[in-house]
Amino acid sequence: MGTRGPRLLAVLLALVAAAAAPSAASRDEREVVEVSGAPDGVVWVAQLSDLHFSVHHPERAYDFRRYVGPALSMVNPDLVLITGDLTDGKSKDLLTMKQNEVEWVEYESTINGIIRISKLPSRIFFDLRGNHDSFGVSASADDYDFYQKYSINAKLRRQGRVQSITLENSGRKHLFVGFDSTMEIGLRGPTNLFGHPTDKQLIELDQALSQWDADFDKVPVTKIAFGHFPLSFSALTESGKSIKDVLLKQSLAAYLCGHLHARFGKNLKRYYHRAVQEPSLSEHYYQFNMHQGYATQSNKENCSEEAAHVEEFWEWEMGDWRKSRCMRILAIDDGHVSYTDIDFRLGSKSIIILPTFPLDSRFMQRASASRDFKCHIKGASTFDTVRTLVFSKQEIISVSVKIYDSRPGTLEVVLDSEMKRVDSNDTRGHMYLVPWNWRAFEDPSPSRYWLQIEVMDITGDTSISQLRPFSVNGLTARVNWTWKEFFVIGIQWASIYHPALWCAIFLIFSLLLAPQVSAVVFKDQFTYKSLYTNGNQRPLLKSLVGGFVWLFVELARVILVWFLLLVYTIYLVFLPWLFGHPITEDGNLTYMTHRGWILKRPNSGNKVVHAGIPDLCRALVKAYAMNPLLHSPVLFFFIPAVMGFSIYKTSAI
Repeated sequence: MGTRGPRLLAVLLALVAAAAAPSAASRDEREVVEVSGAPDGVVWVAQLSDLHFSVHHPERAYDFRRYVGPALSMVNPDLVLITGDLTDGKSKDLLTMKQNEVEWVEYESTINGIIRISKLPSRIFFDLRGNHDSFGVSASADDYDFYQKYSINAKLRRQGRVQSITLENSGRKHLFVGFDSTMEIGLRGPTNLFGHPTDKQLIELDQALSQWDADFDKVPVTKIAFGHFPLSFSALTESGKSIKDVLLKQSLAAYLCGHLHARFGKNLKRYYHRAVQEPSLSEHYYQFNMHQGYATQSNKENCSEEAAHVEEFWEWEMGDWRKSRCMRILAIDDGHVSYTDIDFRLGSKSIIILPTFPLDSRFMQRASASRDFKCHIKGASTFDTVRTLVFSKQEIISVSVKIYDSRPGTLEVVLDSEMKRVDSNDTRGHMYLVPWNWRAFEDPSPSRYWLQIEVMDITGDTSISQLRPFSVNGLTARVNWTWKEFFVIGIQWASIYHPALWCAIFLIFSLLLAPQVSAVVFKDQFTYKSLYTNGNQRPLLKSLVGGFVWLFVELARVILVWFLLLVYTIYLVFLPWLFGHPITEDGNLTYMTHRGWILKRPNSGNKVVHAGIPDLCRALVKAYAMNPLLHSPVLFFFIPAVMGFSIYKTSAI
């Protein structure tokens, strides 16, 4: 007994240690990379998104190898972020969606080639899954999960749906956190269009973003999150929580995403700011302009420590590689975050210019910038120079900056100065700067002054950066979306679906009840004869309104038609809309209601879930291997049949 006691105690201690190990490991798994060969306090990363490598479009992978490898070799970024839709997973007619291993093999081969050409280590690449990469991937059917076989994340054994890495340079930390919010059960399109984060994932995301908060007073931290889905295409969790709330709480510099593609517009950017007052109900469903919810700061800024934390972040969707051949370079310079987009449709680039200060007042300025300016939070020294990063294949001969004043109505040069390269041990990007009297550019207009950088290399090749407005006093220039841009990034589609559905159902019920009320109230007042006798003397509007009312009255008299429409409305609410194979063609047949596909949750017995956002379009028949006559006769044929029957019954009226 004397020896058993210590042995038993040792076993118990070992079990306790083993149980505690995962939590201890999670605290210590903070990957920190010391940046080398870069200017002090500066890091930069490359972002690519929506590659859509396809067996039907080999030119996408070909152009990727042709342009991206040499560009990454020239830029030499600290990280390369690929934010989803690595492969296309679609048939040639775009109607059948499933994983194609040939596309994944091509993706693996292309990325390996890029790594060889650029001479970058594979560990700096992060490739997230997009909705196209999860088409037909069941949680239990690993045979189709080619992402786990061919992606860089899988090969580097990055486990879980949230990964983070910290870049450290000159005492500053730059935290990058990527998260995969694709569906746990990978439906095939078109009902697999939204990101579906879980409560567990949001907890992990919050923990990853706050991993350096205890050290924030000692070491400044800039936080960047990246994922595939924009927030307008991200659903709430099962408990009603949103990614936006987590990102606001953490006050990110920016959230980088893809998914929407450049065809919807170039201004797919959105600024989020937690207002002091409670947001209106409408703000949960839509935002009319890029900066809604942000009020211009007053002249009397609160510089107390209590007012230091501002809940805000930028959402920057980038163009796609699929058709736009776009790559983004993002830099963080002493906490200031800026980016430039490169369009390879015009060919390769020998010079890339990325101004890092002052920031573009339209797309990069945050509400806290006004406070930083008035309270000198980051120190006046950060304002003392105009700074830019320059990447070039050839030796740089000259770099100059021009600042234009737009107040006269035309752009008038008010500063034209040569910039000097920072003398440092940087062996990658080159930082150029020039001192300036920044106080001379204080102005109540955030778009009065415009900045442009011009670079010439030893071959005489010249490159000019895009004109961008700036505001040294931290004001934001407003930009209005086009209707197309508002449609895809200004509306919270996942949140608006069910309210819109129930409004439509209520409207249908109202239109069905209105004829019965009309028949009782108006009786024989609204007959065709009474409406259109002397019709030439009636105003057009009265004729239209009268005809509309007559239509409803006549509908109420055809009781069978009215009853069939009522039954159809009830059917939409309570019964399945269609049957199909939402995951694989040879998978189980299941059905979809207004709440989504009814599927069994993996490893949970008979528990079912409502998966996906319902969609009704011509692609359904082929996408889900369904026969309309057998699998959805009511949805496809009921209304045409009722219309035909109504025409027949009312033809003699």
